[in-house]
Amino acid sequence: MPAYTIKPLVTATAVNTGGRNGHSETTDHSGQRQPFCAQGMGGPELPRTTTPEHLFAAGYAACFGGALEFAAGQKKIDVKGTVVTCSTSIGPREGGGYGLAVKMHVKVPTVSTEQAKMLAQETHDVVCPYSHATRGNIEFTLEAEGK
Repeated sequence: MPAYTIKPLVTATAVNTGGRNGHSETTDHSGQRQPFCAQGMGGPELPRTTTPEHLFAAGYAACFGGALEFAAGQKKIDVKGTVVTCSTSIGPREGGGYGLAVKMHVKVPTVSTEQAKMLAQETHDVVCPYSHATRGNIEFTLEAEGK
């Protein structure tokens, strides 16, 4: 049983057949991708291959950005124009299997670097659901800069 429960506001469902070299599609047909395996992971040599790591990075960046806007809004801080860049890597872990590493870079052009760091850290520690879900399970680096 999880450490907490939620009251779902939105549920997204996707179905995959064939793993990384197969096809994935959301059940509402809002998104579909194939193939998913980059050449570095043994996939076909195709340009612009979308991987699960690309999708994870896009989702985490969007969620983190929204969570930062929420945290800033609670403090009446304007963070218009904020850019969140999430880089997600996959590789072998010590002890076997594979793991993820995330580098999150947050640029808040409306506040000082000190305030940007404070907001980004609060977002990671308290607000962002992706951060809660991955805490202690992935290598995570957070960088923030202001104007």
